[in-house]
Amino acid sequence: MIVAYFIAAAVLAFLALATGLMKIVRPKEKLLTMGKPFAWVEDFTPVQIRGLGALEVAGAIGVILPMALNVLPVLSPIAALGLAVLQAGAFVVHVRRGEKPYLNMVIFALAGFTAVLGFFALAAL
Repeated sequence: MIVAYFIAAAVLAFLALATGLMKIVRPKEKLLTMGKPFAWVEDFTPVQIRGLGALEVAGAIGVILPMALNVLPVLSPIAALGLAVLQAGAFVVHVRRGEKPYLNMVIFALAGFTAVLGFFALAAL
């Protein structure tokens, strides 16, 4: 069970880290030039965009480190739930803008699956 958790968590952490760092490092104007998937940044300030990126990076770290280091391992599935909530919010933003939130649905499902696996893995320990 723990191996399955770490596989799902690694994929989730990679996605969250990649998208989070992109939001932190690139300015709003650069994100706007990246095409339709980033049209949503029109509705947010640069500080809000960086804040969302920071939440994603924190979630990526949170799904791996507590469980790997066995320091408050319950925080890992909670971090996965946090990433699921973040994706639910992104889903709402994309739907309101008339965009297709397919990637958000996939990441939401992955985050939820990772959280469930994490709680089961903790129960099995």
